[in-house]
Amino acid sequence: MLMPKRVKYRKQFRGTMSGKALRGNRINYGDYGLISLEPAWITSNQIEAARVAMTRYIKRGGQVWIKIFPDKPVTAKPAETRMGSGKGSPEYWVAVVKPGRVMFEIAGVTEDIAKEALRLAMHKLPVKCRIASRAELDAELDAAEQ
Repeated sequence: MLMPKRVKYRKQFRGTMSGKALRGNRINYGDYGLISLEPAWITSNQIEAARVAMTRYIKRGGQVWIKIFPDKPVTAKPAETRMGSGKGSPEYWVAVVKPGRVMFEIAGVTEDIAKEALRLAMHKLPVKCRIASRAELDAELDAAEQ
């Protein structure tokens, strides 16, 4: 599973996920990308499941880039524990994803294979997503800037 090697602080506040993604909203490496349409926390297990689904489908052809990293610890208290006595211990790691964030990119395969691989990955994630090509996404973002 993905997780940071070291962190400065073991526990973090929950934070907010308001607004659109300002960074990571372009397809930089591949030809096709999977773009989030909702805000969410995506766990390291979900990222790994999506990666496995994509790489299995493309049969080790092409290349896959994972553009999100789970660097936020989520704490949980044990079941049937009374209130109080502090914050729980870190249980798992999540990546904070906002709408518009490109989560995965794929290149080196045909359009049909890339779109099917991204569709399979989409089913492993807890957010609504869309598949976009680099050209169409760049055109959308450039039109939005003007």
